[in-house]
Amino acid sequence: MFQFLNKRKESKEVALVLSTGGARGLAHIGAIDQLEAEGYHIHSVAGTSIGALVGGMYAAGKLAEYKEWMQTIDRKKMLSLIDFSLSINAISKGERIINAMKEIVPDVNIEDLNIPYCAIATDVLTGNEVVINHGSLYEAIRASISLPLFFTPVRQEKRLLVDGGLTNPLPLNRVKRKKDDLLVAVNVSGHDYRGKMALRKVFKEQQSEHSFVRSLLNKILPDESELSYFTLLNRSTSIMINKNAQLAAKLTPPDILVDIPMNRYDTFDFDKYERLAAIGRNKMRKALEAFRAKS
Repeated sequence: MFQFLNKRKESKEVALVLSTGGARGLAHIGAIDQLEAEGYHIHSVAGTSIGALVGGMYAAGKLAEYKEWMQTIDRKKMLSLIDFSLSINAISKGERIINAMKEIVPDVNIEDLNIPYCAIATDVLTGNEVVINHGSLYEAIRASISLPLFFTPVRQEKRLLVDGGLTNPLPLNRVKRKKDDLLVAVNVSGHDYRGKMALRKVFKEQQSEHSFVRSLLNKILPDESELSYFTLLNRSTSIMINKNAQLAAKLTPPDILVDIPMNRYDTFDFDKYERLAAIGRNKMRKALEAFRAKS
């Protein structure tokens, strides 16, 4: 579904906003491809969580390299990128996946990117939104994707940073604008009903050497209990994030809002890159056609 919340003469300059949404955010890549294929120029980008990751790769001029890497991801490789944590606050340290990405795309300071960029995180100690627009690109991405329970939080001075989706899942009010540009947003933060099943699929073949990790996974991801710790946390958080994204679109109306809930795909379907990117391309193509017809 797509909406046109502002009536504006068409411009080819785009300020792009990419939402949180886990693996569903791979649709952001297809949406960007379609924008560029139709001659639009993205002059700035803001993103939250997976939106910060994809947006960061684009702002660094390295989206092609990231796409090539994503095409190699299957369940086995996903497991190899999970560095299990012995802490009580998260399943994964989140360092291995960042280090793997650095081998494909070297780190860079945000100030040196090709276009203005910012990532959104949340200070879990204060509950405040944190806008990261300087310093290491990967430190910004790592903070923004720190999904509570799954990735360990990121310490930054006196702040403890977790996923930006908790405070600003669709950061329309944070992207840098210029006169007569188009504000375009892609929202994939639909209610995630299947997060527990997805994690079960990812971990069912994992034979962790740590009995603590096995015990933790069995407790939060039981085979049959529908109302597990993870299920309740995941569904409650997904509902909150989706409602906040809808509110963000009302408070800062974009010219084009491409809304892609995709309930049949879940947070951890990173091995479905081709299908998700195709959805993003198709939805953006239809949105642009409809927008031009109404302009």
